Amino acid sequence: MQNKSERGTRPLLGISMGDPGGIGPEICVKAFDSPAIYDLCRPLVVGDAEILRDAVRFCGLALRVRTCGQPADAAYRHGVVDVLNLGKLPLSALRLGTVTAAQGRASFEYVAKVIDLALAGAIDGTVTAPINKAALNAGGCRYAGHTEIYGDLTRTADFTMMLAEGDFRVTHVSTHVSLREACDRVMTPRVLKVIELTHEALLHMEIANPRIAVAGLNPHCGEGGLFGTEDEREIAPAVAAARAAGIRAEGPLPADTLFSKLRGGQYDAVVAMYHDQGHIPTKLMGFHYDADTGTWGRMAGVNLTLGLPIVRTSVDHGTALDKAGEGSANPQSMLEAIRLAALLSRRVAGKS
Repeated sequence: MQNKSERGTRPLLGISMGDPGGIGPEICVKAFDSPAIYDLCRPLVVGDAEILRDAVRFCGLALRVRTCGQPADAAYRHGVVDVLNLGKLPLSALRLGTVTAAQGRASFEYVAKVIDLALAGAIDGTVTAPINKAALNAGGCRYAGHTEIYGDLTRTADFTMMLAEGDFRVTHVSTHVSLREACDRVMTPRVLKVIELTHEALLHMEIANPRIAVAGLNPHCGEGGLFGTEDEREIAPAVAAARAAGIRAEGPLPADTLFSKLRGGQYDAVVAMYHDQGHIPTKLMGFHYDADTGTWGRMAGVNLTLGLPIVRTSVDHGTALDKAGEGSANPQSMLEAIRLAALLSRRVAGKS
Protein backbone atom coordinates (compact mmCIF):
# COMPACT_ATOMS: atom_id res chain seq x y z
CA MET A 1 0.00 0.00 0.00
CA GLN A 2 1.13 3.56 -0.65
CA ASN A 3 2.18 5.74 2.24
CA LYS A 4 -0.46 8.46 2.67
CA SER A 5 2.12 11.05 3.75
CA GLU A 6 4.29 10.35 0.71
CA ARG A 7 1.30 10.62 -1.63
CA GLY A 8 0.66 14.09 -0.29
CA THR A 9 4.22 15.27 -0.93
CA ARG A 10 5.25 13.19 -3.95
CA PRO A 11 2.17 12.25 -5.97
CA LEU A 12 2.27 9.08 -8.04
CA LEU A 13 1.90 9.89 -11.73
CA GLY A 14 1.01 7.44 -14.49
CA ILE A 15 2.65 8.41 -17.80
CA SER A 16 1.29 6.78 -20.94
CA MET A 17 4.11 5.98 -23.37
CA GLY A 18 2.47 7.40 -26.51
CA ASP A 19 2.66 5.95 -30.00
CA PRO A 20 5.60 3.50 -29.99
CA GLY A 21 6.58 4.56 -33.51
CA GLY A 22 7.02 8.22 -32.53
CA ILE A 23 9.12 10.12 -30.02
CA GLY A 24 6.93 9.26 -27.01
CA PRO A 25 9.16 6.50 -25.60
CA GLU A 26 12.23 8.69 -26.12
CA ILE A 27 10.91 11.75 -24.29
CA CYS A 28 9.68 9.50 -21.48
CA VAL A 29 13.11 8.01 -20.80
CA LYS A 30 14.80 11.39 -21.22
CA ALA A 31 12.43 12.87 -18.63
CA PHE A 32 13.30 10.01 -16.25
CA ASP A 33 16.96 10.91 -16.73
CA SER A 34 16.29 14.18 -14.87
CA PRO A 35 16.86 13.77 -11.10
CA ALA A 36 14.68 16.82 -10.41
CA ILE A 37 11.41 15.09 -11.27
CA TYR A 38 11.89 12.64 -8.40
CA ASP A 39 11.73 15.52 -5.95
CA LEU A 40 8.29 16.37 -7.38
CA CYS A 41 6.64 13.01 -7.93
CA ARG A 42 6.89 9.25 -8.28
CA PRO A 43 6.71 8.68 -12.05
CA LEU A 44 5.53 5.42 -13.61
CA VAL A 45 5.42 4.74 -17.35
CA VAL A 46 2.53 2.68 -18.66
CA GLY A 47 3.58 1.01 -21.90
CA ASP A 48 5.93 -1.66 -23.23
CA ALA A 49 9.23 -2.30 -21.44
CA GLU A 50 11.19 -3.59 -24.45
CA ILE A 51 10.36 -0.49 -26.48
CA LEU A 52 11.48 1.73 -23.60
CA ARG A 53 14.73 -0.26 -23.33
CA ASP A 54 15.29 0.34 -27.03
CA ALA A 55 14.77 4.08 -26.49
CA VAL A 56 17.29 4.05 -23.63
CA ARG A 57 19.74 2.31 -26.00
CA PHE A 58 19.51 4.69 -28.95
CA CYS A 59 19.53 7.73 -26.63
CA GLY A 60 22.69 6.45 -24.94
CA LEU A 61 21.29 6.89 -21.42
CA ALA A 62 22.57 5.16 -18.28
CA LEU A 63 19.12 4.05 -17.14
CA ARG A 64 17.69 0.67 -16.18
CA VAL A 65 14.13 -0.21 -17.24
CA ARG A 66 12.37 -2.11 -14.46
CA THR A 67 8.97 -3.74 -14.85
CA CYS A 68 6.39 -3.87 -12.08
CA GLY A 69 3.02 -5.56 -11.74
CA GLN A 70 1.32 -2.68 -9.95
CA PRO A 71 2.19 0.91 -8.98
CA ALA A 72 3.04 -0.01 -5.39
CA ASP A 73 5.84 -2.33 -6.61
CA ALA A 74 7.89 0.37 -8.36
CA ALA A 75 11.23 1.72 -7.11
CA TYR A 76 10.68 5.44 -7.81
CA ARG A 77 14.33 6.45 -7.74
CA HIS A 78 16.58 8.15 -10.24
CA GLY A 79 18.40 5.79 -12.56
CA VAL A 80 15.43 3.44 -12.87
CA VAL A 81 12.60 3.72 -15.40
CA ASP A 82 9.66 2.04 -13.67
CA VAL A 83 7.18 0.66 -16.20
CA LEU A 84 3.84 -1.03 -15.83
CA ASN A 85 4.46 -3.42 -18.71
CA LEU A 86 1.30 -4.04 -20.76
CA GLY A 87 2.99 -6.13 -23.45
CA LYS A 88 0.85 -4.69 -26.25
CA LEU A 89 3.56 -4.41 -28.91
CA PRO A 90 6.63 -6.66 -29.19
CA LEU A 91 9.86 -4.97 -30.19
CA SER A 92 9.89 -7.04 -33.39
CA ALA A 93 6.66 -5.27 -34.45
CA LEU A 94 8.02 -1.76 -33.81
CA ARG A 95 8.13 0.43 -36.92
CA LEU A 96 9.80 3.68 -35.95
CA GLY A 97 8.69 6.68 -37.97
CA THR A 98 5.74 4.81 -39.46
CA VAL A 99 1.97 4.86 -38.95
CA THR A 100 0.69 1.36 -38.17
CA ALA A 101 -2.62 0.09 -36.83
CA ALA A 102 -0.86 -2.06 -34.20
CA GLN A 103 1.03 0.92 -32.82
CA GLY A 104 -2.11 3.04 -32.82
CA ARG A 105 -4.04 0.39 -30.92
CA ALA A 106 -1.23 -0.03 -28.41
CA SER A 107 -1.11 3.72 -27.76
CA PHE A 108 -4.82 3.67 -26.95
CA GLU A 109 -4.35 0.78 -24.50
CA TYR A 110 -1.66 2.70 -22.63
CA VAL A 111 -3.96 5.71 -22.25
CA ALA A 112 -6.94 3.60 -21.21
CA LYS A 113 -4.83 1.94 -18.51
CA VAL A 114 -3.64 5.19 -16.92
CA ILE A 115 -7.22 6.45 -16.90
CA ASP A 116 -8.39 3.24 -15.18
CA LEU A 117 -5.63 3.53 -12.58
CA ALA A 118 -6.50 7.15 -11.84
CA LEU A 119 -10.23 6.48 -11.58
CA ALA A 120 -9.49 3.62 -9.18
CA GLY A 121 -7.30 5.86 -7.02
CA ALA A 122 -4.17 3.77 -7.66
CA ILE A 123 -2.34 6.82 -9.03
CA ASP A 124 -2.76 10.52 -8.30
CA GLY A 125 -2.58 11.98 -11.78
CA THR A 126 -1.89 11.20 -15.43
CA VAL A 127 0.50 12.50 -18.08
CA THR A 128 0.34 11.56 -21.76
CA ALA A 129 3.06 11.28 -24.38
CA PRO A 130 1.91 12.02 -27.95
CA ILE A 131 -0.27 9.70 -30.00
CA ASN A 132 -0.82 9.66 -33.74
CA LYS A 133 -4.43 10.24 -34.76
CA ALA A 134 -4.12 8.35 -38.06
CA ALA A 135 -2.59 5.33 -36.31
CA LEU A 136 -5.17 5.53 -33.54
CA ASN A 137 -8.05 5.36 -35.99
CA ALA A 138 -6.33 2.71 -38.14
CA GLY A 139 -6.21 0.61 -34.96
CA GLY A 140 -10.00 0.81 -34.62
CA CYS A 141 -10.08 3.57 -31.97
CA ARG A 142 -12.40 6.24 -33.36
CA TYR A 143 -11.24 9.30 -31.49
CA ALA A 144 -9.99 12.70 -32.60
CA GLY A 145 -7.34 12.71 -29.89
CA HIS A 146 -6.46 12.39 -26.22
CA THR A 147 -9.00 14.95 -25.04
CA GLU A 148 -11.88 13.01 -26.52
CA ILE A 149 -10.56 9.68 -25.16
CA TYR A 150 -10.41 11.12 -21.65
CA GLY A 151 -13.88 12.60 -21.94
CA ASP A 152 -15.34 9.30 -23.10
CA LEU A 153 -13.56 6.92 -20.71
CA THR A 154 -14.21 9.12 -17.67
CA ARG A 155 -17.82 9.66 -18.82
CA THR A 156 -17.40 13.41 -18.62
CA ALA A 157 -19.89 15.52 -20.56
CA ASP A 158 -18.34 18.97 -20.15
CA PHE A 159 -14.59 19.24 -20.67
CA THR A 160 -12.17 21.42 -22.56
CA MET A 161 -8.55 21.78 -23.54
CA MET A 162 -6.18 24.31 -22.00
CA LEU A 163 -2.77 25.04 -23.47
CA ALA A 164 -0.29 26.65 -21.08
CA GLU A 165 3.14 28.10 -21.75
CA GLY A 166 4.09 29.69 -18.44
CA ASP A 167 1.51 32.38 -17.70
CA PHE A 168 0.19 32.23 -21.27
CA ARG A 169 -2.96 30.08 -20.88
CA VAL A 170 -5.63 29.42 -23.51
CA THR A 171 -8.78 27.29 -23.34
CA HIS A 172 -10.96 26.28 -26.27
CA VAL A 173 -14.67 26.20 -27.03
CA SER A 174 -13.95 23.56 -29.72
CA THR A 175 -10.83 21.74 -30.88
CA HIS A 176 -10.64 18.83 -33.33
CA VAL A 177 -13.46 19.67 -35.72
CA SER A 178 -13.62 21.42 -39.07
CA LEU A 179 -13.59 25.21 -39.05
CA ARG A 180 -17.13 25.22 -40.43
CA GLU A 181 -18.34 23.01 -37.58
CA ALA A 182 -16.34 25.04 -35.05
CA CYS A 183 -18.36 28.13 -35.96
CA ASP A 184 -21.59 26.22 -35.35
CA ARG A 185 -20.35 25.16 -31.91
CA VAL A 186 -20.03 28.74 -30.70
CA MET A 187 -23.22 28.75 -28.63
CA THR A 188 -23.94 30.51 -25.34
CA PRO A 189 -24.16 27.42 -23.07
CA ARG A 190 -20.85 26.01 -24.37
CA VAL A 191 -19.01 29.33 -24.18
CA LEU A 192 -20.26 29.85 -20.62
CA LYS A 193 -19.18 26.33 -19.59
CA VAL A 194 -15.65 26.88 -20.93
CA ILE A 195 -15.41 30.19 -19.06
CA GLU A 196 -16.47 28.38 -15.87
CA LEU A 197 -13.99 25.54 -16.39
CA THR A 198 -11.22 28.06 -17.07
CA HIS A 199 -12.06 29.97 -13.88
CA GLU A 200 -12.03 26.77 -11.81
CA ALA A 201 -8.68 25.66 -13.27
CA LEU A 202 -7.07 29.02 -12.52
CA LEU A 203 -8.26 28.80 -8.94
CA HIS A 204 -6.61 25.35 -8.68
CA MET A 205 -3.42 27.03 -9.88
CA GLU A 206 -3.78 29.35 -6.88
CA ILE A 207 -4.55 32.44 -8.96
CA ALA A 208 -6.82 34.54 -6.77
CA ASN A 209 -9.75 36.23 -8.54
CA PRO A 210 -8.49 35.34 -12.04
CA ARG A 211 -9.02 37.59 -15.05
CA ILE A 212 -10.40 35.84 -18.14
CA ALA A 213 -10.62 37.34 -21.62
CA VAL A 214 -13.08 35.84 -24.09
CA ALA A 215 -12.13 36.05 -27.76
CA GLY A 216 -14.57 36.98 -30.48
CA LEU A 217 -15.26 34.64 -33.36
CA ASN A 218 -15.46 37.06 -36.27
CA PRO A 219 -13.01 39.78 -37.36
CA HIS A 220 -13.35 42.74 -34.98
CA CYS A 221 -16.05 40.76 -33.12
CA GLY A 222 -18.40 41.15 -36.08
CA GLU A 223 -18.18 44.96 -36.24
CA GLY A 224 -21.76 45.42 -35.10
CA GLY A 225 -23.10 42.64 -37.31
CA LEU A 226 -21.26 43.57 -40.51
CA PHE A 227 -19.05 40.47 -40.37
CA GLY A 228 -21.33 38.06 -38.52
CA THR A 229 -23.69 38.05 -35.57
CA GLU A 230 -22.31 35.23 -33.40
CA ASP A 231 -20.32 37.58 -31.17
CA GLU A 232 -23.35 39.58 -30.09
CA ARG A 233 -25.84 36.71 -30.23
CA GLU A 234 -23.89 33.87 -28.55
CA ILE A 235 -20.65 35.06 -26.92
CA ALA A 236 -21.75 38.30 -25.25
CA PRO A 237 -24.60 36.63 -23.28
CA ALA A 238 -22.19 33.96 -22.01
CA VAL A 239 -19.78 36.61 -20.75
CA ALA A 240 -22.65 38.48 -19.10
CA ALA A 241 -23.81 35.31 -17.34
CA ALA A 242 -20.27 34.58 -16.12
CA ARG A 243 -19.92 38.09 -14.74
CA ALA A 244 -23.28 37.78 -12.99
CA ALA A 245 -21.89 34.66 -11.28
CA GLY A 246 -18.88 36.59 -9.98
CA ILE A 247 -16.32 35.59 -12.63
CA ARG A 248 -14.04 38.38 -13.89
CA ALA A 249 -14.65 37.74 -17.57
CA GLU A 250 -14.41 40.29 -20.38
CA GLY A 251 -15.52 39.98 -23.98
CA PRO A 252 -16.03 39.28 -26.68
CA LEU A 253 -12.73 40.95 -27.55
CA PRO A 254 -10.98 41.08 -30.95
CA ALA A 255 -8.62 38.12 -31.21
CA ASP A 256 -6.03 40.02 -33.26
CA THR A 257 -4.92 42.05 -30.21
CA LEU A 258 -6.17 39.92 -27.34
CA PHE A 259 -3.23 37.51 -27.16
CA SER A 260 -0.73 40.36 -26.97
CA LYS A 261 -2.60 41.59 -23.90
CA LEU A 262 -2.45 38.09 -22.40
CA ARG A 263 1.29 38.01 -22.98
CA GLY A 264 1.57 41.44 -21.39
CA GLY A 265 -0.14 40.26 -18.20
CA GLN A 266 -3.53 41.94 -18.50
CA TYR A 267 -5.30 38.58 -18.26
CA ASP A 268 -4.64 35.18 -16.68
CA ALA A 269 -6.22 33.20 -19.53
CA VAL A 270 -8.03 33.56 -22.82
CA VAL A 271 -11.04 31.55 -23.96
CA ALA A 272 -10.54 30.90 -27.69
CA MET A 273 -13.42 29.93 -29.96
CA TYR A 274 -11.68 27.25 -32.03
CA HIS A 275 -8.50 25.16 -32.36
CA ASP A 276 -6.17 27.34 -34.41
CA GLN A 277 -7.29 30.59 -32.83
CA GLY A 278 -5.81 29.34 -29.55
CA HIS A 279 -3.09 26.94 -30.71
CA ILE A 280 -1.22 29.26 -33.07
CA PRO A 281 -0.38 32.01 -30.55
CA THR A 282 0.43 29.50 -27.80
CA LYS A 283 2.81 27.49 -29.96
CA LEU A 284 4.35 30.70 -31.27
CA MET A 285 5.20 31.42 -27.63
CA GLY A 286 6.57 27.96 -26.84
CA PHE A 287 8.04 26.51 -30.05
CA HIS A 288 11.29 27.84 -31.57
CA TYR A 289 12.36 26.43 -34.94
CA ASP A 290 15.84 26.89 -36.41
CA ALA A 291 15.70 26.83 -40.22
CA ASP A 292 19.50 26.63 -40.50
CA THR A 293 19.68 23.34 -38.62
CA GLY A 294 16.14 22.11 -39.36
CA THR A 295 15.59 21.43 -35.66
CA TRP A 296 13.32 22.61 -32.88
CA GLY A 297 15.53 24.38 -30.37
CA ARG A 298 12.66 24.70 -27.91
CA MET A 299 9.35 22.85 -27.58
CA ALA A 300 7.70 24.16 -24.44
CA GLY A 301 4.10 24.20 -23.28
CA VAL A 302 1.61 21.87 -21.66
CA ASN A 303 -1.82 20.60 -22.62
CA LEU A 304 -4.40 20.11 -19.83
CA THR A 305 -7.88 18.64 -20.00
CA LEU A 306 -10.24 20.60 -17.74
CA GLY A 307 -13.48 19.32 -16.23
CA LEU A 308 -12.34 15.72 -15.67
CA PRO A 309 -12.62 13.82 -12.37
CA ILE A 310 -8.86 13.10 -12.66
CA VAL A 311 -5.73 15.14 -13.40
CA ARG A 312 -4.45 14.96 -16.97
CA THR A 313 -1.59 16.90 -18.54
CA SER A 314 0.23 16.25 -21.78
CA VAL A 315 3.01 17.41 -24.02
CA ASP A 316 1.99 20.14 -26.40
CA HIS A 317 3.37 18.53 -29.57
CA GLY A 318 2.87 15.51 -31.77
CA THR A 319 4.65 12.23 -32.42
CA ALA A 320 7.34 13.75 -34.72
CA LEU A 321 7.60 10.59 -36.79
CA ASP A 322 10.30 12.18 -38.95
CA LYS A 323 12.77 12.15 -36.05
CA ALA A 324 11.71 8.94 -34.26
CA GLY A 325 14.66 6.77 -33.27
CA GLU A 326 17.27 9.48 -33.77
CA GLY A 327 17.71 10.28 -30.07
CA SER A 328 17.36 14.02 -30.82
CA ALA A 329 13.83 14.72 -29.46
CA ASN A 330 13.52 17.53 -26.93
CA PRO A 331 11.87 16.36 -23.64
CA GLN A 332 11.14 19.90 -22.37
CA SER A 333 7.38 19.74 -22.86
CA MET A 334 7.22 16.34 -21.15
CA LEU A 335 9.17 17.66 -18.17
CA GLU A 336 6.80 20.63 -17.91
CA ALA A 337 3.76 18.35 -18.17
CA ILE A 338 5.10 16.18 -15.33
CA ARG A 339 5.79 19.22 -13.15
CA LEU A 340 2.30 20.62 -13.68
CA ALA A 341 0.61 17.25 -13.10
CA ALA A 342 2.53 16.90 -9.84
CA LEU A 343 1.48 20.38 -8.76
CA LEU A 344 -2.19 19.88 -9.63
CA SER A 345 -2.28 16.39 -8.09
CA ARG A 346 -1.00 17.73 -4.76
CA ARG A 347 -3.50 20.58 -4.73
CA VAL A 348 -6.46 18.39 -5.70
CA ALA A 349 -5.49 15.89 -2.98
CA GLY A 350 -5.25 18.71 -0.47
CA LYS A 351 -8.78 19.84 -1.24
CA SER A 352 -10.34 16.35 -1.12
